[in-house]
Amino acid sequence: MKKLLLLIVICFLNYSYAQEHDLNYYLPQNIAYNPEIPKPSDVLGFVPGDWHASHDQIVQYLSLLARSTDRIEIENRGYTYERRPLILLKITSPENHKNIDGILEQRKTLIDLSKNNADYNKLPVVINQTFSVHGNEPSGANAALVYAYYLAAAEGTQIEKTLDNTIILLDPSCNPDGIQRFANWTNSNRSLHVNPDNQDREFDETWPGGRTNHYWFDLNRDWLTVQLPESKVRIKTFYDWRPNVLTDHHEMGSNSTFFFQPGIPQRTHPFTSELNQELTEKIGTYHAKALDDIGSLYYAKESFDDFFYGKASAFPDINGGVGILFEQGSSRGSAQNTVNGVLEFKFTIRNQFTTALSTLKAANEIKIDLLTLQDNFYAEAYAKSKDEYYVLSKDEDPYTLKELHSILLQHKIETYELNEDISLNDNTFKAGKSVVIPLKQLQSKLIRVMFESRTTFKDSIFYDVSAWDLNHAFGVDIEKTKKISIGDKFETIIPIEDKQLEKSNYAYAIRWSDFNASAITHKLLDKGLRLKVAQRQFGDGNNTYDYGTILLPVQNQRLNADQIYNLLKTVSKGKDVFISALSTGLTSGINLGSPNMRNVKLPKIALLVGEGVRSYDAGEIWHLLDARLGIPVTKIDTRNFGRTNLNRYTHLVLPSSSASFLDKTSTENLKKWVRQGGTIIGFRNSINWLKSKKFINFETKSDTTIAKNINYQNKRDFYGGKQIGGAIFKAKLDRTHPINYGYTSDEIALFRNTRTFVKPDKLSFNNPIQYTDDPLLSGYINKDNLKLLKGSVPFQTNGLGSGQVIVFTDNTNFRAFWLGSMKLFINSIFFSDLM
Repeated sequence: MKKLLLLIVICFLNYSYAQEHDLNYYLPQNIAYNPEIPKPSDVLGFVPGDWHASHDQIVQYLSLLARSTDRIEIENRGYTYERRPLILLKITSPENHKNIDGILEQRKTLIDLSKNNADYNKLPVVINQTFSVHGNEPSGANAALVYAYYLAAAEGTQIEKTLDNTIILLDPSCNPDGIQRFANWTNSNRSLHVNPDNQDREFDETWPGGRTNHYWFDLNRDWLTVQLPESKVRIKTFYDWRPNVLTDHHEMGSNSTFFFQPGIPQRTHPFTSELNQELTEKIGTYHAKALDDIGSLYYAKESFDDFFYGKASAFPDINGGVGILFEQGSSRGSAQNTVNGVLEFKFTIRNQFTTALSTLKAANEIKIDLLTLQDNFYAEAYAKSKDEYYVLSKDEDPYTLKELHSILLQHKIETYELNEDISLNDNTFKAGKSVVIPLKQLQSKLIRVMFESRTTFKDSIFYDVSAWDLNHAFGVDIEKTKKISIGDKFETIIPIEDKQLEKSNYAYAIRWSDFNASAITHKLLDKGLRLKVAQRQFGDGNNTYDYGTILLPVQNQRLNADQIYNLLKTVSKGKDVFISALSTGLTSGINLGSPNMRNVKLPKIALLVGEGVRSYDAGEIWHLLDARLGIPVTKIDTRNFGRTNLNRYTHLVLPSSSASFLDKTSTENLKKWVRQGGTIIGFRNSINWLKSKKFINFETKSDTTIAKNINYQNKRDFYGGKQIGGAIFKAKLDRTHPINYGYTSDEIALFRNTRTFVKPDKLSFNNPIQYTDDPLLSGYINKDNLKLLKGSVPFQTNGLGSGQVIVFTDNTNFRAFWLGSMKLFINSIFFSDLM
């Protein structure tokens, strides 16, 4: 009998989690709602919270909603890599919609050189509310459905006044591909009678999970560098409107409650104003009141920070607005057991919806303060800026300069042509090939954030990176000057025209310093052409050709001279790669028939992905090869590695991983493949596994510092301060080594966020990349780690049988924008036979 009663209770509890709930669970109940406005369930077939809405369902409902009311306009701003629409809802009063162009024009008075020249009372406040940039944090996107319904259907003078006073830019699903992936997972694993046991499969999504976009990028790290299609449209929306408040709705660990900013005060970037932080805290009181009213626990100031401006919650702070992060404890499914009881999906949605409403209320009630902040921000930034100029150039790789210039223009940074050549600190900047950035402009603070190095900080712990200097990331030449002759303002990316390629019946030289030289080389190899790489410098009287120059002989090829010429024109179009026609092999330095001209083989690349592999690192490699260079790469899942035929490939790339998925037999098979001529390229943690299995041998330095006079409360800070969250360091290069082909400087700026310190080899020529004795360029590193880093090496390689093992301690392809070090990885593919 007792067992029967227990079974009944269990079934009842499970049924209680599975019960459908009413939309009234979320909505304020003291107002009326227009019955003509469709509810989410009219389209979805369920109330948000009962199941997870997929992105296509979100688009379907919001499209119908926009057609049903004159308060909402829906816009498709573009598409993700998987061709899902990136929609935006503009929500305001019908009268404001009719005058939307006039409102945009009036708001320009906030973004000018004068203070207090705007009539704040007549201007609406603009709030940009963004949801679920991480796809497996779905309470935001599902709350956006309820929030949009509320804004469309609520009736009465209060909502009408609010909409008259506000432009709401609602981004309901910032990561469509991730949302779709996660919704499919959790819905397909949800029991009809919900089981909150946190060991259930529903809460253990398969790799790579729904957090990231198609190429496994964290979209909430791309606000400054704008590399991905999702980022490009939201940056355009931001600068079209320059919102006064931008909110970013996330989720965190299931045992957490609810967080809203301010974050940890001492971890705020010094360029963020005190008024910004005061208003953030003031808005926080509205969130606290709203959450108190529904009985939800919350906290602020104890987690997260506002240091890295590449996140949504910090980016507005350097653009005259207020950014606010929300973090809701995640149910990661329908309902899950936690230390705070059973956490239901609908509860997480309600908290997100509630704080969306409190944001709307706060923005309306402190509108004057928010508009004043924005008005003063730009006027003061201009007034305090100096009459100085940055000048940027990259003669030997114009594509990289154009990529950086594109970022500047997307951020509405004014740039100008250089009128005449100028020499600054041994760097020559040429007219027509340089970009000039005056610091005396409205975006002066953002420019400083992008290019100024910082090595002193109030705190030693960072939620994300501590440095992101774009000049180092792109490897461009940069100088600051007070005197320069500037020409016309750039309206589009600096035009660097393709040089007219002359036909040769002898050979062509392809400059390897150009970023896209590898893309062209691969296409030529794939057509069966024979190419060589110069291991020494040479010249033809007109040009000097550096280490790594690719030589394409015309004779004795599968194609004739005309076919080769036409193919070369086709594959090089728009690539910004310098290609020269050569008429003789009697060149200065080495001759073209020299034994120091070595054949280049067509690489067949495999990339290890799946459980155990860091998806961010794998995605960056996939994106570089596939999306940027157009070089095929085969993704091999760790589950299938044991039965994979590696003989199809010349190179296997191991992103950061423990490689614990490889059993003894698989490891021996991999080693056999290398001995037979294969190349392994390992990154970050994977290099320790390669060492332990005797693929490669190197020695490391260890941190022997112990905690002294550190109490228990500060234990976490002690260990946190030891981490290198992301900083930039200077290394010296041996440009004669194949790993460094294409670099024209003897130094390189490297991004680093690991604590693997490899000792240099006893033979100096085996250390082609080595950190200097004064390596810190920008960012935070503690003194113990800095001591270990000095003189260490980020790269090692050795032969194994007929093959090669290559390791990098850090990520050369960081977040798709660190173009300055990507060539190291490319060289490890194309020139591994030379190492």
